Amino acid sequence: MYDVSLGAVRRRSGQAFLVLLLATLAATVASAACWYGLTVASRAADTDVRNAPAAQHVILAHRAGEVAGDPRRALDSYAATVRGLLRLPEGRPVLGLAADMTYIYRDQPGAASGMPAAYRDGFCDHVRLTGTCPAAANDAAISADAARRLGLAPGDTFEARSVRAATPVRFRVTGVYQPREPNGPYWTDQLFRSQGSLDPFFTPLDTFRAPQLDEAVLAWGLDVPVPLLRGDGGYDLNGVVNDARPSFAAAQIDLDAPTGELVDKVRGSRIAVAEGVLVAAGQALLLAWFAIGLAGRFTGRDRRADAGLLKLRGSTRGGILRLAAGQHLVPLTGGAVLGWLAGPLVAWPVAGGRPVPAEWWMAALLSLAAVLAVTLVGLLVLVAVDAIATRAPVVALLRRVPSHRHDWRSGVVDVALVALAAGAVFQARSGGSGFGVAAPAMVALAVGLVLARLLRWTADRVGAVALRAGRLRLGLAAVQMSRQPGADRVFALAVVAIAMVGLTVGVFAAGRAERSDRADAELGAARVLTVTAQSRTQLLYAVRRADPSGRHAMAAVVDTASNPPVLAVDSSRYAAVATGGRSYFSASPSPWPLITGDRLTVRVDSERRTTTLLGAVLQQEATGEGVKVEFRGIRRGAQSVTAAVPACAAAPGCRLVSFQLYTPAGSDDGSLTIRGLADSARTVLTGAQLADVTRWRPDFTGAALRVRAAGDGLRLTVGPAGDAGTEVYAVDTPLPLPIVLAGERPSTWQFDDASLDRFGDPATPVRVVATTGVLPVLGRAGVLTDLDAARRLAGAGDQGGTFQVWLTRDAPAAVVDAIGLPVLADRTADGRAEQLAGEGGVVTAPFGLFTVAVALLVAGTLVAIASSAERESQLGQLRALRAQGLPRATALAIGYAGQAALVVAGVCGGVVAALVARPVADVTAPPFADGWRVLPPPAALGPGPLAVAAVAGLAVLGVTAWLSARRLRGGLA
Repeated sequence: MYDVSLGAVRRRSGQAFLVLLLATLAATVASAACWYGLTVASRAADTDVRNAPAAQHVILAHRAGEVAGDPRRALDSYAATVRGLLRLPEGRPVLGLAADMTYIYRDQPGAASGMPAAYRDGFCDHVRLTGTCPAAANDAAISADAARRLGLAPGDTFEARSVRAATPVRFRVTGVYQPREPNGPYWTDQLFRSQGSLDPFFTPLDTFRAPQLDEAVLAWGLDVPVPLLRGDGGYDLNGVVNDARPSFAAAQIDLDAPTGELVDKVRGSRIAVAEGVLVAAGQALLLAWFAIGLAGRFTGRDRRADAGLLKLRGSTRGGILRLAAGQHLVPLTGGAVLGWLAGPLVAWPVAGGRPVPAEWWMAALLSLAAVLAVTLVGLLVLVAVDAIATRAPVVALLRRVPSHRHDWRSGVVDVALVALAAGAVFQARSGGSGFGVAAPAMVALAVGLVLARLLRWTADRVGAVALRAGRLRLGLAAVQMSRQPGADRVFALAVVAIAMVGLTVGVFAAGRAERSDRADAELGAARVLTVTAQSRTQLLYAVRRADPSGRHAMAAVVDTASNPPVLAVDSSRYAAVATGGRSYFSASPSPWPLITGDRLTVRVDSERRTTTLLGAVLQQEATGEGVKVEFRGIRRGAQSVTAAVPACAAAPGCRLVSFQLYTPAGSDDGSLTIRGLADSARTVLTGAQLADVTRWRPDFTGAALRVRAAGDGLRLTVGPAGDAGTEVYAVDTPLPLPIVLAGERPSTWQFDDASLDRFGDPATPVRVVATTGVLPVLGRAGVLTDLDAARRLAGAGDQGGTFQVWLTRDAPAAVVDAIGLPVLADRTADGRAEQLAGEGGVVTAPFGLFTVAVALLVAGTLVAIASSAERESQLGQLRALRAQGLPRATALAIGYAGQAALVVAGVCGGVVAALVARPVADVTAPPFADGWRVLPPPAALGPGPLAVAAVAGLAVLGVTAWLSARRLRGGLA
């Protein structure tokens, strides 16, 4: 019997080759899905690991104990204990010691601050040192903050006392350290960070041989290798850690493993990848199986004749089906082998890589199992088609003319599919999963089925009318389309394939646009540096000095602790640097001249009987440092008083922030008039400038200091009760402070009385100059204001916030280098968009494009199969017409026109189905895994994707139809 099957395959090699092609396409999708899925699952997991906070990468273990005079041995023993309790296949732990100590102030007897002593492996490799690395016992490296607060420098000494010993220990400062990556894995152990007092000082291990430091906390920290966090090869880090927890508790070791949340997120990404790959592959495979079933129907005419003859000879139905299955098994097996081999070759370029080596064997086995399953389903489909066909009587099986169509069966199937599509749409729109993911394809199929019936009905009517009118080409081409068995199913499959191409390309393009929009909205500019600076003033000065033109760099401060959050930007550069930025704010009042000398003289006229103290607050315009000046000994009458201001001699100088009139107990309430201000180089403010009361303001809250012009000066008066404010501030910014508001107005704002507390005063008045739906970085709720105006209002006060430098895409490297501030993070919008593209729900998009391309090839192959199956019948009809006088050119034109009409109708139907499916199935850009929806998603189907679908459909189906129709030429000699 197998020889009979092989002989049948050889006789019908053309049809077998086309079935082989369909089987190869299906097997390739199945094999590629496994290789692709494992590859991008690791990539998505790697993205999750890289984007996670460093603290989620590190497992820590602490135990208090004694070092017994040998700290190295104690650490090694502790490391061996932890290694025995937590068996991880990879990773090199970092060991350390920390002992509680108290810093002893020399000039303040009895005063002390906590300052732990610490040792950690590789300390000097993870810090920037001013000085040298501590090498000998009692050498110490202190933090920059501790050095500033304690007034210590390399070469100095200090004493610290252990909380468990009375005798202090003297240490020598060899260096001042700053962490290289303060947010990196090395510094996640809070044992080696400030605990609300002074930062720990680091010292060599030999220091812990001293009896005062015999008791310490032993620390073990492991930056878990990425393969373990990703779960390569099915590794379950959470399971290993959870199994080890009871053992750690029994050993009295505190185990801190914050990796659990990250591992769970990685697992979720892998599941999302698997779902995305299965959905894409499943839709392509369903189309392929549908096409294989139609192929079995189209190529079944000869097999039906064979079945009829076998029935006449007494063969059983089972034997007939085994013979038919043998014919199918040959091309299906060949397709399975070719597809299994082609899968990785296709998946690697589509995925942009291969699975991690530990998962190659898994990919090979999974792809083999998937190919076998897909091939088995294809075989069952073909056998089922033959089983239905062989139920007919022998007379029907041997008849060469197709029987009359019974549309009621196909009608029932069509109605069932339309109902299924309606259910899928309902599930998709109700937010459910399951069959809802196939809603776009099901809607396209429903549209294709409706259009197929409409097309057949139209072709019947047009053919009859054209033939009666004598228009043979049109009439016979229409009749060919309407009466060709299975043409409506081929048309429906072509519609679905083209619609899926358009929708998938549209969703892919929309997803890229959505990720780019989100990256721009989250960062605000093409590139953003997070930097450290002493103040907002230093940040602003450094950026303006580095980029005087204002075309490439802009200072910005993000303050999320405020309510509402505040984004302060250098508004003069916002439109040029920010992505989509525009000018909101008008020019500020021209500032007072800067104080550039090292001495400051004030001319005053006092009406007070008592000696007066006049204060002034200045701000260094390069560093933001506040400079307080006191003009002492002001007596009654006119006089000049001088005070030293050495900080202002450094470029660019200091600006005047405020004057303060001190009113100690016993002072009278007389006035003080300021008539001039000069530094050692020149006059800063004349009496006429000081007399302009529009350039001065008192406090925003409480009883205010009385301010008025006095001829050629500024008169300051305290109220009789002495309960008025004491300061008057220079006005060099618009008031109320202009802001742009996103979101609802704060509930505390009553009518036009709007204020915020983040600009140096608890109730700084603000004025909304514009509203917007979304602000960069802050999203749908927040406030945008001018950084220069905000820092001027705050004076020398610390407003907090995250300091950033926004850069354009073409910002020269020289500008970035000239800023000169330490960079904590360097992010780009392109990099952020790439990170978002690596998420589990997005990373499968290229595979979706591949599967719809395969679906289009499946449709093209089915067109070729349908043409091949009907070629002999069509040739017989055209030869009969030729014998009746039909010209050969007309006969060829009829053959080509029938194929062309099917292709054009299929392409147009696919475009229509895509246009219907997009709104009905609510097709949008893929949602973000974290639910981010600050910006509305872009349209998922535009002219571009539709044009791509139409051109691709015409190319694939058109070439296939042209090659199929071309074979008629040789038969119509």
